[in-house]
Amino acid sequence: MTSHQNTQTMKPATAAKKLGVYLEATPADFREGAVSRAELNELQANPPQWLQELRRNGPHPRPVVAAKLGVSIAGLARAGVTEPLTTEQIEALKKEGPEWLERERATQAEVRKEAERIKKKNAESQT
Repeated sequence: MTSHQNTQTMKPATAAKKLGVYLEATPADFREGAVSRAELNELQANPPQWLQELRRNGPHPRPVVAAKLGVSIAGLARAGVTEPLTTEQIEALKKEGPEWLERERATQAEVRKEAERIKKKNAESQT
């Protein structure tokens, strides 16, 4: 009995998320077809020019914007930042240092600190 291996594919939105790029900014041929696991691996290993450009300059999806600003996705939403931003726009926000950004960064720092405290507490209780 021989086994036949089917090619695993994913929707373009899933592939874009895994690549960390904004789907609407990708080329039409990427958005219109399914992406196989092998194609995704190839894109990650040897990114074409369009992918390098998107990763460098954007527009970036919310998770990437949040990470670059050091805030949570919810923090972006609270600040009313719902659209994808370019690297240039992100850098401008960092330079401006609006009050909401400083507040959200402080909130994010507290969340990380609390998560670390809980992790340490759990590790101590297991020993």
